Amino acid sequence: PRTVWLGHPEKREQRYPRNVINNQKYNFFTFLPGVLFNQFKYFFNLYFLLLACSQFVNELRLGALYTYWVPLGFVLIITIVREAVEEMRCFLRDKEVNSQIYSKLSTRGEPLFPLIKRTFVPDFCHKGSCFLRTDQLDGETDWKLRLPVACTQRLPTAADLLQIRSFVYAEEPNIDIHNFIGTFTREDGDPPVSESLSIENTLWASTVIASGTVVGVVIYTGKELRSVMNTSNPRHKIGLFDLEVNCLTKILFGALVVVSLVMVALQHFAGRWYLQIFRFLLLFSNIVPISLRVNLDMGKMVYSWMIKKDSKIPGTGVRASTIPEQLGRISYLLTDKTGTLTQNEMVFRRLHLGTVAYGMDSMDEVQSHVFSAYTQATEAGNRVTSTPASRAPGATKVRKTISSRVHEAVKAIALVHNVTPAYESNGVTDQAEAEQHYEDTCRVYQASSPDEVSLVQWTESVGLTLVGRDQSSMQLRTPSGQILTFTILQIFPFTYESKRMGIIVRDESTGEITFYLKGADVVMAGIVQYNDWLEEECGNMAREGLRVLVVAKKSLTEEQYQDFEARYVQAKLSVHDRSLKVATVIESLEMEMELLCLTGVEDQLQADVRPTLEILRNAGIKVWMLTGDKLETATCTAKNAHLVTRNQDIHVFRPVTTRSEAHLELNAFRRKHDCALVISGDSLEVCLKFYEYEFMELACQCPAVVCCRCAPTQKAQIVRLLQERTGKLTCAVGDGGNDVSMIQEADCGVGVEGKEGKQASLAADFSITQFKHLGRLLMVHGRNSYKRSAALSQFVIHRSLCISTMQAVFSSVFYFASVPLYQGFLIIGYSTIYTMFPVFSLVLDKDVKSEVAMLYPELYKDLLKGRPLSFKTFLLWVLISIYQGSIIMYGALLLFESEFVHIVAISFTSLILTELLMVALTVQTWHWLMIVAELLSLACYIASLVFLHEFIDLYFITTLSFVWKVTAITLVSCLPLYILKYLRRRFSPPSYSKLTS
Repeated sequence: PRTVWLGHPEKREQRYPRNVINNQKYNFFTFLPGVLFNQFKYFFNLYFLLLACSQFVNELRLGALYTYWVPLGFVLIITIVREAVEEMRCFLRDKEVNSQIYSKLSTRGEPLFPLIKRTFVPDFCHKGSCFLRTDQLDGETDWKLRLPVACTQRLPTAADLLQIRSFVYAEEPNIDIHNFIGTFTREDGDPPVSESLSIENTLWASTVIASGTVVGVVIYTGKELRSVMNTSNPRHKIGLFDLEVNCLTKILFGALVVVSLVMVALQHFAGRWYLQIFRFLLLFSNIVPISLRVNLDMGKMVYSWMIKKDSKIPGTGVRASTIPEQLGRISYLLTDKTGTLTQNEMVFRRLHLGTVAYGMDSMDEVQSHVFSAYTQATEAGNRVTSTPASRAPGATKVRKTISSRVHEAVKAIALVHNVTPAYESNGVTDQAEAEQHYEDTCRVYQASSPDEVSLVQWTESVGLTLVGRDQSSMQLRTPSGQILTFTILQIFPFTYESKRMGIIVRDESTGEITFYLKGADVVMAGIVQYNDWLEEECGNMAREGLRVLVVAKKSLTEEQYQDFEARYVQAKLSVHDRSLKVATVIESLEMEMELLCLTGVEDQLQADVRPTLEILRNAGIKVWMLTGDKLETATCTAKNAHLVTRNQDIHVFRPVTTRSEAHLELNAFRRKHDCALVISGDSLEVCLKFYEYEFMELACQCPAVVCCRCAPTQKAQIVRLLQERTGKLTCAVGDGGNDVSMIQEADCGVGVEGKEGKQASLAADFSITQFKHLGRLLMVHGRNSYKRSAALSQFVIHRSLCISTMQAVFSSVFYFASVPLYQGFLIIGYSTIYTMFPVFSLVLDKDVKSEVAMLYPELYKDLLKGRPLSFKTFLLWVLISIYQGSIIMYGALLLFESEFVHIVAISFTSLILTELLMVALTVQTWHWLMIVAELLSLACYIASLVFLHEFIDLYFITTLSFVWKVTAITLVSCLPLYILKYLRRRFSPPSYSKLTS
């Protein structure tokens, strides 16, 4: 708990954290130790470190020191540079966010600037209340009304806040974004005034003020902010692919130990055999390739660069360049709704009157009906003071003309809402003048729900404009410019239980009293007069993904209203069962109401959401939607985005609070097949508490799952459960601060840079500008990265196994001596300058064109089984390596003449040629850089022979016998593999080759 004094910073008792956010993994001091620890905690790198250190011991020394230290140093430098670049980027992004400025009120009475970007808790507003957008914090699209502290409202200027002696007492920081407890105390009054503060008086960080300016007291900062406490610490993500490669290197290490022991055993453990074991371990250390890590890390950098440079997905950023292969094996996609799938912009789509419906293309007809209704009214008004809408109560039986029905409907929509028009100066007109003349250009609508605003904007577009509103009255302007005033007698606000909202107004010009009601079709069906079209049309509109509201009215006489008001006031005064009694009184009015129309409002989807979801579904990825929004809204969006296909049922999980209820509801759900699940956060909590295993098992079988009213931490919990239960890879997509936890928890986090800010894209591993780019990111880049890395890693292993096999053959022929076959530069050159470029050029390889990969997302399904890199393929490469290594070595031993130097020359040249030919065999689509790499490596080798006279006899190389021997050995080692590849292509081609032919 804390006490904050207004204008007296010297009175504070404790220190509070600085108001900064920090997404970095390391700081200046922990960077080097941290990076080195993260590198050497891998078995792989630790092994090489020990290996290099052993060279300082004379008995174990095999050759020049640089043969072991240079490769290790190279690996570490690349890693450190890469981490440093990422940390620097992260630091700069944080700095950008942290340098946003707020204006501070000081005793010198400086002018106040609006707090637009990020605002804090609690606040004292001048004009009174203000509206907040909280979608970044909790994912809800509704605006929230926030109230000022009453006793500060009577102060003449903002600077006077610092003159009064007052303080705020607030609870300690916690993660609950929906509650707040505090008090505001003013001591200089007589007696001192205390007011309680609740969530209604607060503005959390990451929320945006919808309009106006606010003066507030800062209560929480930095890491005590609700939005920060709701996000988990960024974890160091390690890709599944890296873990698999790590596993393979452990197997290779096991093989290395076995080979060394066998060699010593064949010497019959003679002499100091334990030293011999170590020498053999060092001699065969090539079995575990050090260049594997470097090649894969460089490959990751190339993939990241390709993603950034892809012109089809502009603006895509890679924040974590260590896990691009993960994108190729996603099984579950968890997406946010607001701002990710939808634009969070409501558009009025349809007005339905039962016999006739108006879509977007026929709104001009509605406009002309409204216009004619009011022009006739003014003409008639000159003779008799009445409007066509107000016939005598007895005349309602007469069939109304279509024009008056449209007018009635539009008038009802313009009246039954909680929208307040506000006026702001636009540079030309100042605020007071705009309010007086109802300036159209200066008007903004404020309401708790964007749906309501879209309805009022629509009535404005067809000619009936809401121009003014206060607690007791409302002003509408007709197409002819006449102002109609309505007195608000009663308002019945919308609640989640009642699902409807009503208002009773009196038309000042005629004195007529009307009760208007709008609500969801489920509740309104029992309230309106019998008709045969309501249910069917509501179903049709809902299937199109529109949010449907039913609008009805009832005319009241003065006596009926007085009677109602008396009973209503009586009910409100009762102590017992007050809410029940009030509801009963209101329900006495809600009978036999006249059905006016249905309205359909659509929350516009982001561009190409439907085809993208279609692609993901065909690729075998299950999509779950986790949102903080309401159940109805979430279900509508799921239908609209075709997350749930037309022929699938939706099972809405009933709200459950106890174990037995959850049990019954789970059993009911178990009976359904091929059915999408919609569940709310509270019910989910209960299910996970008692039946976690059963619930996850059922949910994972669903084609689609929608979780609504999810707290940010709950989203992360669902991701974690999916990973634990299924062992599959998850990808989370979101755009708001409320998605950060989920993004950081998932194996792949993708942030969408939205209008709402960059919080999610800053915390994510990959950031995209639109949801539709996700399809290409996974189908093309993810697939390619994974397949290329798989090919690259196996090839590097093959390269080092070849030379190790040759060393083994060489040692066993020469009485198991621990003597290296190749020394010094030959051994370093082999895995770098002679074969590095062609092997690395495999990162440019692709099996199908990107258009084909997008057209046939089924190709992605194959990768989910992890076939490109498995024990089967690994074993195949091991066998190839042993075959080729043995052939080359035995061939050289058979064909060499007098000198030992000739063995080195023949075998090394054959080895280099074999490697180059094997790269050519592995490539599926040639790229000009690959050809350059092959020729460059060959040229490097031929050129370097001049300098290698200590290992290779130059005169011998130029002889014909050398040429034919090398050619023969190389052919024997490579030709059989070429033939096998051709036969396999012919008789059991892989799935992608059918598409490329």
